[in-house]
Amino acid sequence: MSASGGTKAIVAALAANLAIAVAKFVAFLFSGSSSMLAESVHSLADSGNQGLLLLGGKKAQREATPQHPFGYGRERYIYAFLVSIVLFSVGGMFAVYEGYEKIKHPHALENWYWPIGVLVFAIIAEGFSFRTAIKESNELRGKLTWSQFIRRAKAPELPVVLLEDFGALIGLVLALAGTGLALATDDGLWDGIGTLCIGILLIAIALVLAAETKSLLLGEAAGIDDVKKIETALVDGDTVTGVIHMRTLHLGPEELLVAAKIAVQHDDTATEVANAINAAEARIREAVPIARVIYLEPDIYNEAAASTGTNPAKTPDSPTSDNSAPDNPGPDAN
Repeated sequence: MSASGGTKAIVAALAANLAIAVAKFVAFLFSGSSSMLAESVHSLADSGNQGLLLLGGKKAQREATPQHPFGYGRERYIYAFLVSIVLFSVGGMFAVYEGYEKIKHPHALENWYWPIGVLVFAIIAEGFSFRTAIKESNELRGKLTWSQFIRRAKAPELPVVLLEDFGALIGLVLALAGTGLALATDDGLWDGIGTLCIGILLIAIALVLAAETKSLLLGEAAGIDDVKKIETALVDGDTVTGVIHMRTLHLGPEELLVAAKIAVQHDDTATEVANAINAAEARIREAVPIARVIYLEPDIYNEAAASTGTNPAKTPDSPTSDNSAPDNPGPDAN
């Protein structure tokens, strides 16, 4: 997995969650706090999730085969989707069930200092993991807001770790509040309410992750900036006079497929067109290095069809063509 896959953030989160899971479970055994049990299962599920992300990154590095000619880059999307399922079922649903049971049958906490101490330790450890994820994400985020980064990121690992760590920190605060209120009022009901809130939070985060990774699995186009770079790289103003229409598709977080129909001069020879296509491919790869699979089809731009809209394939602004096609497909269109 490349650096953009957030390997450092995943490893930091894995180490933190394993340590926290053990500490929370010990605190549960000594105190009987349902919040601690829910949080220990949450941290254990998070540890498994980080393992899934690392496994997905490893499997995605396999070479392409005749059966899978575009490689295995989407393995990372599949494992990220599995993370959302684990977070929903193991983390969220278990916490909701445990919270419901504790509300129905509340009991006072024992050895209160165990859960309080562990929660403080967990907040510090999760804060370190969250800080690492933020630092790595900032290197890729640019001017995007956090919401835009999570929605537009093509590598799923960093958004997953960010949301997991954010959810873990909020969950710890809820657990601390539930435990504190249970101690202050001597009523275990508050512990159950805190646990129920943790479960609802985890389910909400799991649904967001599922929606985002589903979009990646279905296949997303290149980002707006990359599309513009590709369009600019395609046109040389000589042989390639414009882009009739273009499609892009992420085969994985760091592999992009580009397919375009390009306009060429009607009197160009086959050799000139072939050389122009080779040159255009080189320019695209220089402008957008992840564009590794490129298919270019030369065609003669039809001004009459473009003006009447009777030939959508040769009309850049038609509903069936890519909306990102340039306004000036060639000299014949002026």
